[in-house]
Amino acid sequence: MSSVLELKNLSFVYGQKTPFEKRAVDNVSLSIEKGEFIGIIGHTGSGKSTLVQMLNGLIQPTEGQVLLDGEDIWQNPKEIRKVRFKVGMVFQYPEYQLFAETVGQDVAFGYKNFFSNAKEDEINAAVDRALTLVGIDLSLKNVSPFELSGGQKRRVAIAGVIVTSPEILVLDEPVAGLDPRGKRDLMRLLQNLKNTTCKTIIIVSHDMDEVAENCNKAAVFSGGEIVT
Repeated sequence: MSSVLELKNLSFVYGQKTPFEKRAVDNVSLSIEKGEFIGIIGHTGSGKSTLVQMLNGLIQPTEGQVLLDGEDIWQNPKEIRKVRFKVGMVFQYPEYQLFAETVGQDVAFGYKNFFSNAKEDEINAAVDRALTLVGIDLSLKNVSPFELSGGQKRRVAIAGVIVTSPEILVLDEPVAGLDPRGKRDLMRLLQNLKNTTCKTIIIVSHDMDEVAENCNKAAVFSGGEIVT
């Protein structure tokens, strides 16, 4: 099976050519196939969060390539925005980024941003689909996101990313701060998303048990390198 996402000799250096230079990612190569649920595991400061920010062009590698469907995502820097149609990114504690007056408006923001000419009925249909996929009742669409529970807020934040139907979903510590039940529910949600809309899922975690229980493949990160 061909790789949907391939990292080739990828490196990233913070503060390059300054006294504060730090190599956060060092010559990493990794192939990710369509349909995989992969865990990138490592301790805090290992470089894994820097790595995943390169997967959809949020930061540009110092060296190496990120190949999406066989093409270097930085081949044409002016087109990097299109990569984010295909590779959705959910940051750690994404509920802290909620900002709109209603749940529906918050989820619609990403869709309007990507599809600037979308009609109102198209936007509403996309928002309803995303909320349904993450298990948020549509009766909450006009409620302030700040009135929701912590778990509901996180689901709304995820809905705001999957509303554009990315093929690949990347999540940085998706269950951070949740209680055991919340963790189980969220991982169950991710499995459902993998089976319905985002066919390939990548999670960053520091919890080996979490990765072992939910992922079919793991890459262990240490000192900016994949060690196994």
